Amino acid sequence: MWNYLVESMIFYPVRGVAITPKQLGIDGEEVFFATEDDVRIHAFYLPAPGAHRALLFLHGNAGNASHRLPNAAELARLDCSVLVLDYRGYGLSEGRASESGTFADARAGLRHLIEQLGFSESRVVVFGRSLGGAVAVDLAQDRKLAGVILESTFPSIADVVSNGRGGGWLGALAGKRFDSASKIGRVRAPLLFFHGDRDEIVDHELGRRLFDVAPQPKAFETIRGAGHNDLTQIGGRRYFERIRSFLEEVAPLS
Repeated sequence: MWNYLVESMIFYPVRGVAITPKQLGIDGEEVFFATEDDVRIHAFYLPAPGAHRALLFLHGNAGNASHRLPNAAELARLDCSVLVLDYRGYGLSEGRASESGTFADARAGLRHLIEQLGFSESRVVVFGRSLGGAVAVDLAQDRKLAGVILESTFPSIADVVSNGRGGGWLGALAGKRFDSASKIGRVRAPLLFFHGDRDEIVDHELGRRLFDVAPQPKAFETIRGAGHNDLTQIGGRRYFERIRSFLEEVAPLS
């Protein structure tokens, strides 16, 4: 009962597809693949022909993958193929969302990039936004990834809820869920953090706290004036150029 209650406060999935690559006028396709526990996962794949590097996009706790397509398209324009997946229970994916489920879904997405699409693990960058940042940290442990980008994320769910109303008991219920602080020391890939200094959901200080316990090499970029959901808009060209430069550092085109 308690587990279901906590997960109902963490996950806000939206079923279906709100928009397609065709409607946006971009090159992309829908793909499906299975997790290790045999859950069918839906994703969008946006290829960047000739780039030979890929980005696995792990979104936050609300909406679904289709809502991230405009952002994924901007990332694909950085000469990087993008796979943005629906966690189980989201979009067109089967199942019900859970912490362990999101971790398995991310592993399946990475496996699809490597085994079906032919990317080397060392040419894959994992991008995690908000809750997706915790999923990215779990996935990246002890792997030979090109890099990891963590945006608007946190040390643990308990840290986030403890900052809000009723945080004491909610934090106790959250326990060790999505505990990136205890895992990030095992990330071997270069790390790039983004966080808005006006983030109203995940305080900027929480992002810095996770950064402080992360291993080198790492960098932290504060987007001035940005909240939790407008970081790309406020960051604008500078934000995307910083990602491009990171990609060139960790998985150069030439």
